[in-house]
Amino acid sequence: MSIETAHGHTLDGQELAGIIRTFREMRRWSQDTLAVLSKLSIRTVQRVESGEVSSPETRRALAIAFELEEIDFFNKPLIMPNPERMRAEVEKIKRENVTMEARIVGSGQELVRLFESVQMDSFSSAVELHGVAAEAFAGLVDYLRDYRDCADLMSETQKLTVFDEVQGYMDALRKAGFSISHARRDTRLVGRDWADKTSWEVSIAYLVVFPKGSEPKIICAPRQVRF
Repeated sequence: MSIETAHGHTLDGQELAGIIRTFREMRRWSQDTLAVLSKLSIRTVQRVESGEVSSPETRRALAIAFELEEIDFFNKPLIMPNPERMRAEVEKIKRENVTMEARIVGSGQELVRLFESVQMDSFSSAVELHGVAAEAFAGLVDYLRDYRDCADLMSETQKLTVFDEVQGYMDALRKAGFSISHARRDTRLVGRDWADKTSWEVSIAYLVVFPKGSEPKIICAPRQVRF
């Protein structure tokens, strides 16, 4: 969403409330999710979205949660777009993205079975990971992609080891305070440069790491798939 920063005014409580609510709903986050990602209390998020006065520190925390490049974005003078423009921006985002039901991964076996049934994947994290969590997530990504390439050559007995290995990565993430949400998308793809424009039926797995307790019910992803 385009909001200009030159020759504007500092947002009042009601203006900030509208922007925060719009940003949150565009990402399909609950207030609880925003509270966890911003490291603010749920009550603080509720006060901001109800239009109450907020401190510069609170506004910075919200900017960080939304991964804005300028952490003082909400503290700087802004020019608010008119309501029609805001609605048009929101509709544009809806057209360019798809939403899918999200579920928390319960076990390594569940994740392995998911990767046996998809041809493509997307991994991401709602927050920046460090240390053990970053290593565990990177290891999980590499392991699952390698496994998918040879899954049809493995016996069910051999897969028991795979279940345990994937569970180990998940346990490391959980001990660090994170969980994995996943969604599946079944679609058809056609390459722009393909001579044969017959569509390719494909299933895509989307995996996103969230701090425990902030997992959303919906995952949003670009409608256009790059491959």
